[in-house]
Amino acid sequence: MSTEPEAETESAVVPQVPSRGVAGGAVTGSVTVRRAVAADARAIRDLVVPYAERRILLAKELVGYYESVQEFLVAVSPDGDVVGCGALHVMWRDLGEVRTLAVREDWVRGGVGRALVAALLDRAEELGLERVFCLTFEVDFFARLGFAPLEGEAVDPEVFAQLLRSHDDGVAEFLDLAHVKQNTLGNTRMIVRLAER
Repeated sequence: MSTEPEAETESAVVPQVPSRGVAGGAVTGSVTVRRAVAADARAIRDLVVPYAERRILLAKELVGYYESVQEFLVAVSPDGDVVGCGALHVMWRDLGEVRTLAVREDWVRGGVGRALVAALLDRAEELGLERVFCLTFEVDFFARLGFAPLEGEAVDPEVFAQLLRSHDDGVAEFLDLAHVKQNTLGNTRMIVRLAER
């Protein structure tokens, strides 16, 4: 169980629609979406593990979640549990990526993922980004949120050359580089233009 930090953080209460969880119990109430704090890193890792076991997400070492905690938003249930997470990674002046979107199984199909993506896209707009990319198996989910399959060249050749210098696998996946193909098999590269949503 993760506790709300004492310091004030930006947050939004998101109405939770009734849903049938994995265990068959009804999920109702609301979640609060807020920026993650360092104390959330273990909960974020624990949310990712079941998805990594099914090869839907790539797992990181715990230290990786601490190092990138500032990119994350978390969804917190009324009882204080972190039940969802997602990150926004800035890739270039006008481009970001939604990554590591995970929802606890008993909260799936309750609007948590949708609330997290909406908050991440709002954050992207605050940062002045114009486009947000994702690499996903959940094409229909992201399509409902305005994303479309990425076709053609994603960036101009000068930006491509700069992005090649990145050590981040997510950037390599965005560029569709051969050395990350084992990470992307079956995934679809999708993008949303924030001005069009």
